[in-house]
Amino acid sequence: MSTEERVRGLEKELQKRKRIAAEWAGRMHDLAEERLPEHFAEIAEIAEGTRNACMAWKEIADELKAAQAAAEVTAS
Repeated sequence: MSTEERVRGLEKELQKRKRIAAEWAGRMHDLAEERLPEHFAEIAEIAEGTRNACMAWKEIADELKAAQAAAEVTAS
């Protein structure tokens, strides 16, 4: 796999993980805006899911940044 192909794949994965993180954030927003305080027991599960989704996004964002830097070095 070439560096360019790897970068494109990571960009696609980054968008996927960003969407997933946004979905979790939406769940948290809905809980806060519409279902609290009655459904307070859901806070921990939704917070953990949101945190995990954001961490997964950050992992790929860091990989992409490194791959882009490597691509720039290779292109020079």
